[in-house]
Amino acid sequence: MNIRLTTKDDESRLADYYSSNAQHFYLWEPFREPGYYSEASIQIRLFEYEEQHRVGSAAHFIGLDDGKVIAHCSLTNIVYGPFRACFIGYGVSKEFEGTGTMSKLCLAAIKYAFDVLELNRIMANYMPCNERSCRLLKKLGFSEEGLAKKYLKINGSWEDHVLTALVNPANA
Repeated sequence: MNIRLTTKDDESRLADYYSSNAQHFYLWEPFREPGYYSEASIQIRLFEYEEQHRVGSAAHFIGLDDGKVIAHCSLTNIVYGPFRACFIGYGVSKEFEGTGTMSKLCLAAIKYAFDVLELNRIMANYMPCNERSCRLLKKLGFSEEGLAKKYLKINGSWEDHVLTALVNPANA
């Protein structure tokens, strides 16, 4: 798998990835307006991603197999100063679930967060019913920190989320 930051040239690859996995992601994402997965909409987001990366507020990674996007992982809401933290979010194509793809991509993003951005803390939150995310985050070394009631609106319903975090081992 080739891992890299997104570029503005990824619009058709990402449109294919998201549209072919829309039903797969449906359970875990906010409601998406019609057209959200269109190339035009993705092109706008890619320009936003580029600007976010330029100013240091986010980094959006993709995993590719034979030029096809098979997974995504984003470091968002990056904060510097005394906090030096971010959130991590991710998703993998249905056909690549259980292959280690998500672990590899998340590990690359974590390494970037700790080694390049020199962050201290990465936070990840998941719905209690999402057993795959629970297993992934434990495998990556995240520690559970609590439960947030009605934390995010997913598909029109406010959902509880388990709060987890990973602290940079260089600062432990």
